[in-house]
Amino acid sequence: MAATDTAARGLRAMLGSGELTPGQQLPPEPELCSRLGVSRGSLREAVRSLAALGMLESRHGSGTYVSALLPAQMLAGFAATVDVLPLDGLLELYDVRRGLESHAAALAAARAEDGVVDRLRALHARLSVTEDDDELHDLDREFHATLCAASGNDTLAALCDILRSRGRHYSVYGTEETDALRTASDLGHEALIAALAARDPQAAAAAASAHLSQTERWLRRLRPTPGSGR
Repeated sequence: MAATDTAARGLRAMLGSGELTPGQQLPPEPELCSRLGVSRGSLREAVRSLAALGMLESRHGSGTYVSALLPAQMLAGFAATVDVLPLDGLLELYDVRRGLESHAAALAAARAEDGVVDRLRALHARLSVTEDDDELHDLDREFHATLCAASGNDTLAALCDILRSRGRHYSVYGTEETDALRTASDLGHEALIAALAARDPQAAAAAASAHLSQTERWLRRLRPTPGSGR
């Protein structure tokens, strides 16, 4: 095992055992190097790799600290992988996204605070009239992000957002079927809003599943090429 891997494994063990806790500053480098049996260079490389994964954070002029270790904060590595998936990989993710977002919708129907339905209705009203593709994608993402955030589970909302983000690169708009696509999407959003307004978790889950299944069918049929997604 490379020295950097040894250092990273040792630090993860200290985190996992609770020896290092959220917000705690790491011990001095000489102490860690001696304990882990690695050089200062290997330790620093391991610290950088764990910082990239959201486990540690460097504070200028202060040192390195354990992050808050929040699940949603530690999904950066997964997000970077999702962001380069080819279409077939994205389509596989729809099985995962459908399950997660259906669950998020059900939770939102049960837990949503007052005002969420009004925000969704306002976003839907703007979605139904915009002619700008970028605004269309932005509003659609905001609609789904608002819905998932209303679940009250930050990790679930973050996962849904990551799985959703790559879809922007594969736009199904800008074709002769755009009008049909937009009509179907609007109907899907209306069903979600109605389910949340009725506080009906089962209907919300069914509406989310149907909405995402429909988008997946369009992607399989049109097979768009990836764009920048801004």
